[in-house]
Amino acid sequence: MSKRGRVRTGDQSLVREINLSVIMNQLRQNAPISRAALAEITGLNKTTVSSLVTELIEQHFIHEIGITSSGMGRPSVLLEMSPDAGYILAAEIGVDFISMISTDFSAKIIWQHHETTQPTQGQQAILDRLLALFDEAIAASRECCEDRLLGVALGVPGLVDYDNGMLLFAPNLHWENVILRDVLMAKLNVPIVIDNEANMAAFGEYYLGAAKGHEEVLYISAGVGLGGAIVKQGQLYRGITGFAGEFGHMTMNPDGRVCNCGNQGCWETLVSQSILFEYIQNSGERGATSPLFEQNHDGQVPSLSVPIIVEAAQSGDEVALEALNRIGRDLGIGIGLLVNVLNPDLIVFGGILSLASEFLLPAVELELDRRALRWNRAATRVVRAHHGQDACLIGGMAVVHQMLINQPTKLLQQIA
Repeated sequence: MSKRGRVRTGDQSLVREINLSVIMNQLRQNAPISRAALAEITGLNKTTVSSLVTELIEQHFIHEIGITSSGMGRPSVLLEMSPDAGYILAAEIGVDFISMISTDFSAKIIWQHHETTQPTQGQQAILDRLLALFDEAIAASRECCEDRLLGVALGVPGLVDYDNGMLLFAPNLHWENVILRDVLMAKLNVPIVIDNEANMAAFGEYYLGAAKGHEEVLYISAGVGLGGAIVKQGQLYRGITGFAGEFGHMTMNPDGRVCNCGNQGCWETLVSQSILFEYIQNSGERGATSPLFEQNHDGQVPSLSVPIIVEAAQSGDEVALEALNRIGRDLGIGIGLLVNVLNPDLIVFGGILSLASEFLLPAVELELDRRALRWNRAATRVVRAHHGQDACLIGGMAVVHQMLINQPTKLLQQIA
């Protein structure tokens, strides 16, 4: 075969993969839809559409669901993405937890698990537990979805070399240079994505959540640490080295406390779960009274948690309200700076502290009114993440889902 012939064959294969992706994307956005409607929307001829649809049905990515008739001409067979095409696993390692979900190809959660961890467990013990949970998830998912694992995503709180699947630095975990993709590939022979948890969460909210339909999005994740991500023109903005969005390490107070990253006065030292707890504990030491300091029937003062603090605030507890207002103020000051720099049309607030959105966001809005340029402020809304604490997990699923839609044949070869 001539070199020219080999190039033409390669080009034809690439064009077919692109066309398969076009069909898959249209089905994701517009299903149920007929072959004729697909041909009209995509501009592909009906014979090509029919061939592509047949291939996708054989690959179990789509299926026929019924017949519709407009009263004119022949009835049309409707198509949609097949929930049973396979299952996707998405996990998150947090500073004090591991979470995992399994979803079918329609993004329906079919298995879910969350457990707390302790830093004293050590890196290897946490990774061993993560791998054990993947075994549990696979066992629980095998009875559905063609018994086909389509891909795996893992979100972590730190700087990630996305191309190589390496966690370079996670200051709050105290982990460095962990090649997480290799750890997972030793067990799972499927496409694997490793990314910063805020990036995954931002993409999840864009793909299937509060930011759907928005092209310029700022995502803020507040929990043990403070992170973020930028969605620009529908794509994650990573920056030149891939680490864009580390908003938590903006210097807000040059003379402030030392951050786990080694810098001083980071935004994260003013807005986090631990700072919220500290404010409340300090109030108790100053003699303030609150149900948060009352002993239970065992004579113990319950440990603080965000849900407990939110419940106290909802009951009008002044200690909880004051602490949340301080966090909201500092959160709003930082967001105001970012609004002036990035001019987003939507800010999505996620992470464990988003459980307190009803108390934090009014303070954020007040600071935005005070500090953002009015033209930028007028264009920006602030909303709570639709998927809350699960945003990273949904985002991990969404990343794998999009990969499969964009390169169905290529990724199926990896799975096989």
